[in-house]
Amino acid sequence: MKFERQLLKGVAPVVVLETLSRGKMYGYELGEAILQKSGNVLDLGQGTLYPLLYNLESQKLVAGEWEQTEAGRKRKYYTITSKGKLRLETDKAQLVDLFGALKLVFGVELFPAR
Repeated sequence: MKFERQLLKGVAPVVVLETLSRGKMYGYELGEAILQKSGNVLDLGQGTLYPLLYNLESQKLVAGEWEQTEAGRKRKYYTITSKGKLRLETDKAQLVDLFGALKLVFGVELFPAR
């Protein structure tokens, strides 16, 4: 399912920070991890993911470091910073409140038990 760009705009940084909180990843790997973890729903294509990573890096929420692979290729690996971890906790708390409000508005369980 493709989501409206504006709808994803506020959630995508939180998803990236949450995923990076589990360990360092390079861009493609990060995108694939998000896609898999979201049940193939959140597909942050390269045109969305890389500008987002650059933005998060400029805000010092993530740090990027180039590393050489065994095959001789360079990849930029991203890690969440301590500032990024603080932002993640704040944003996650706000999302919990938002989802609670949406549950009231929609009158449905947003996260039914599986």
